[in-house]
Amino acid sequence: MCGRFTLFAEEVEIIKAFGLEQKIDNFYEKRYNIAPGQKILAVVHDGKGKRAGQLQWGLVPSWAKDPSIGYKMINARSESAHEKPSFKKLLTRRRCLVVADSFYEWKQVDGMKQPMRIHPKDRDLFAFAGLWDRWKDGDKELVTCTILTQEANEFMQDIHHRMPIILPKEKEDWWLDPQPQDASYMVEGIRQLEMEDLEAYPVSMQVNNAKNDLPDCVVPLTS
Repeated sequence: MCGRFTLFAEEVEIIKAFGLEQKIDNFYEKRYNIAPGQKILAVVHDGKGKRAGQLQWGLVPSWAKDPSIGYKMINARSESAHEKPSFKKLLTRRRCLVVADSFYEWKQVDGMKQPMRIHPKDRDLFAFAGLWDRWKDGDKELVTCTILTQEANEFMQDIHHRMPIILPKEKEDWWLDPQPQDASYMVEGIRQLEMEDLEAYPVSMQVNNAKNDLPDCVVPLTS
């Protein structure tokens, strides 16, 4: 599961890390507690090159009758995504990078849920493997996304049984390749990804409320 994450890197760092040729200052703002239903920074390949933009977090499939389904589709299980009508077609040609610098998960500690901030040990910026779609109803249009998840690795098992898929840096272009790909092939490629080392530390209960989007959310708790 991935229900909250952060992105507060400088604009120039994001542009450099993802090889973007455009500025993003017209829509990018630092975020310390990103929640489902909100706009997030994502990177797609439009057939000519990488392009950054905003997607709404919570997938609304193009065929959906009710857009509120998006709140139930913030994550997609990678192991079975190629079998699900909502995700199979998207795996073939509508893949995206969801840009982040950490994510939150809640760990059971003495009968309570303690929020933990988790991030790769060796890099400050990374991308979740995401899928996106476009939904229209008359004049109304939504461009939305979901984050793929997998079973927790050994490190994460102590915190939660699922985790978002963090793409290795060298696999980001593979994931964004605009050429149509077989959905099963993409799922198998995900399965073979090497997981990098992660770090985690407890943070304030402020994270529990999505209205709290402040630098305090990422400050380590002191004993």
